[in-house]
Amino acid sequence: MKDAVDFLKELLAVPSVNGLDDEGRAAEFLCGFFRGAGLEARVQRIDETHANVLAVLEGEDKAGDFVWNGHLDTVPYGKTEEWASDPAIPCERDGFLYARGASDMKGGLAAMAYALCAYKRSGKRVPVTIRFIGTCDEEKGGLGAEAVLKEQLLGRPRGLLIGEPTGGLAGVAQKGCLWLEIRAKGRTSHGAYPKEGCNAVEQGAALAGRIGDYVRGYAHPVLGASTAQITRISGGIAPNMTPDACTILMDIRMVPGLTADMVLLKAGELLEEQNRLRKQAADGSCGPAAEFKAEFSVLNSRRAVEIAPDHRMAVCLLESLAARGMDTGLTGISYFTDASVLARDDLELPVLLFGPGEPDMAHKPNERLSLDRYRQSIRIYMDLIENGFGSAGGAS
Repeated sequence: MKDAVDFLKELLAVPSVNGLDDEGRAAEFLCGFFRGAGLEARVQRIDETHANVLAVLEGEDKAGDFVWNGHLDTVPYGKTEEWASDPAIPCERDGFLYARGASDMKGGLAAMAYALCAYKRSGKRVPVTIRFIGTCDEEKGGLGAEAVLKEQLLGRPRGLLIGEPTGGLAGVAQKGCLWLEIRAKGRTSHGAYPKEGCNAVEQGAALAGRIGDYVRGYAHPVLGASTAQITRISGGIAPNMTPDACTILMDIRMVPGLTADMVLLKAGELLEEQNRLRKQAADGSCGPAAEFKAEFSVLNSRRAVEIAPDHRMAVCLLESLAARGMDTGLTGISYFTDASVLARDDLELPVLLFGPGEPDMAHKPNERLSLDRYRQSIRIYMDLIENGFGSAGGAS
């Protein structure tokens, strides 16, 4: 598949750093590739620096479509002196391709696109319709996925396949994400007399700790426990003054079964409980008359998604992996993807994750992709097309 590797190199060479480049250039490049293979394709321009690409491989079964998704953007290069080669120029070395976006996720993006075009060129029967949606701005606010929903381009698909990095394993679950801002309010006093005030920094940090304990109580058999951590905290006036305000940002990753609404409800309950305990303890951290207050704001919310391992889509993928001698273990991912947006209005939509990239390579210097795994993933994607994702329209 030398042509497939060349195609990947060309895609990696199209700059699409989120917040810096015009991601529409990557959309236009892929659109031209799809059209060259005879697929219907178009670019959905959102603004001057953002665009999606949409393509369709028409199938015989009209009972419903399957949607394939990958994102066009990459994170910044970071400190280029930490790279062994130019992150903007793909470099092939020892069976790997090095460049920003190689694993996350232009490797999966290219494999999906190449598989669709190769299958179209093969002239084989296409059992089911595949709609490809390449989205922009996934690494930040999900502007591309939001535009797909706004213009009702998703339709009512039978399943969603995400080409994010899974290390070539079947991804059956994805954690959700909540960026929770806590604005804590206390009362200032002289540092020598803390009982006359209410320390917003201490009380805010304690509240965040209690929220974290609640979140970590939820676990998943594949994903493990939910996580929560303070990623930013600011507050304080002077060394000898009790701080009366504090802002805390928490990064919370939720397994299926835990939602942002549940976290927000619990946060309010914990705030009330903390005030009751503080007044009872009278430990000097807050004066009895100084009430501790907090306001909660959601800066980002992405729901968790999963698919049953015995769902026909998952079984179809696992059978293809087994037939090609690949690992049939199950995996999940802790970072959010555009699936959280695309499946937001359809809680029953099955979401499967599969891509050649390595999750631990994402956002790091010397990001790389195994070319063998990239080639294997193309074959797996083509198997999924031929077998109709295990639907009645697939090969017998």
